[in-house]
Amino acid sequence: MRVLIVEDEPYMAEAIRDGLRLEAIAADIAGDGDTALELLGINTYDIAVLDRDIPGPSGDEVAKRIVASGSGLPILMLTAADRLDDKASGFGLGADDYLTKPFELQELALRLRALDRRRAHSRPPVREIAGLRLDPFRREVYRDGRYVALTRKQFAVLEVLVAAEGGVVSAEELLERAWDANADPFTNAVRITVSALRKRLGEPWIIATVPGVGYRIDTQPEAGDEAGDKGGDEGGDRG
Repeated sequence: MRVLIVEDEPYMAEAIRDGLRLEAIAADIAGDGDTALELLGINTYDIAVLDRDIPGPSGDEVAKRIVASGSGLPILMLTAADRLDDKASGFGLGADDYLTKPFELQELALRLRALDRRRAHSRPPVREIAGLRLDPFRREVYRDGRYVALTRKQFAVLEVLVAAEGGVVSAEELLERAWDANADPFTNAVRITVSALRKRLGEPWIIATVPGVGYRIDTQPEAGDEAGDKGGDEGGDRG
């Protein structure tokens, strides 16, 4: 999952970003409304986390423009405005959730997971495919009943692949969905992370490489080589 944090207090924004990274959620930061709108026009996000009181176009104005765009991007307002009429006006502007400051980072992560699930309401909370069982709320993965310990970045990549339900996901999309804006577009982090993830999941290899296209979950995996995708084990956890 990749979210946009719109927060004008740098320390707060960085603390949220770093805390979400621990929950395998990639996040970009916008310190004002203009930057937020610019990033929303460039990148694909799963959720926007908006402070209402920001420089430039306010958080309320950013929310209005998101709704007017018809993108369906979920909005979580994260603000100190905690009165009932503040919440009512926030929901009236199109917010899907409202969390007041101060707050617990774990609660924010849980609310983001819930919004992501609601956005694709046909998807079950726990996703299963080809013997894999992925629980995004507990951040647990099982293969044929065996618990698999993954790094945060490996989990984020697997979550995108599982959500594709066997469809091919390009390296570019994985980089966009599982890394933040600081990731080098020419990095080999995706290849390295997929290679390490494949090894963690064990044989028969369940992540197939589609040459020149990307990766997918193989619903009929067979034991064998890694299709030329060998690499370092943990280097993909950078960024």
